Amino acid sequence: MAMLISGIISIILGIIGFSIWWEDFIIAVKGIVPILLILGGILAVYIGFDAIEDQAREERKRQETELQKTREEMEQVKAKAEQYREEIERLKGNVKNDG
Repeated sequence: MAMLISGIISIILGIIGFSIWWEDFIIAVKGIVPILLILGGILAVYIGFDAIEDQAREERKRQETELQKTREEMEQVKAKAEQYREEIERLKGNVKNDG
């Protein structure tokens, strides 16, 4: 109950103060708005740079993953090629022995 009464009193005093000090309020708003715009702009620039860095980090990670996959595929191809080379040498040896 005390909160309700103090809230009503605060609203009434705020309205009275607002009507009495209207010009002072406008002067304060005129001074605060540019500062808030500057700070908001700085925050937006910071968040933008952070987002760009995150995207670059994700792209680097994706490229590293693709590079690793490519290296693994190259190793598999090299191993297959070595198997084929050994098979060809073995077949050449068989042809020479038969011939």
